[in-house]
Amino acid sequence: MRKGFTRRPQPDEPATQVKNYITPGGLQRLKDEHRFLLTRDRPAVAEVVAWAAGNGDRSENADYQYGKRRLRQIDGRIRFLTKRIEAAEVVDPEAPRSRQAEARAFFGATVRYANAAGAERVVSIVGTDEVDLNRNHISWVSPLGRALMKSTAGDSVVLHAPGGSEYLTVLEVCYERISVEPFREPPGSAASAKEPLR
Repeated sequence: MRKGFTRRPQPDEPATQVKNYITPGGLQRLKDEHRFLLTRDRPAVAEVVAWAAGNGDRSENADYQYGKRRLRQIDGRIRFLTKRIEAAEVVDPEAPRSRQAEARAFFGATVRYANAAGAERVVSIVGTDEVDLNRNHISWVSPLGRALMKSTAGDSVVLHAPGGSEYLTVLEVCYERISVEPFREPPGSAASAKEPLR
């Protein structure tokens, strides 16, 4: 590598090389999507591209052009998922912990806290691939996740957010099963006419 030259991350790789902590349910969702793309979606799109290629002039063939672009998108997503699955460090929130570790908020914890106005909220700390704000699943590297890390019930923590700082009081820390939304075949995918994923 040339002196003074910094390699930029590719679009399908994370910008920072941090550990990919993930819950068992989150890893299963990544594996299900990976399997769907490899065994169903990519073959279905490749079939359309092959059919379109046989229809003559490829430069003006919309089915061919779209299909090739879609194949590149699928291949990029497959590469991304492969890297994320290979780098995954599974942490099961239900695994037994020492009494001291059980009282502190770490990856996989479900935390109940209150803001300065007394409004309570419950969040689960999960991996970056499992964030789901509708289910109150926050990333362990998010500002809120970082503020809550290592806290115990009764602690006051400071949330440093773009809108300013906020003081939070941790009310409860527990470790329980975190329900992750399973992978679902996207509507309108090329494989949707094929038999369902098993």
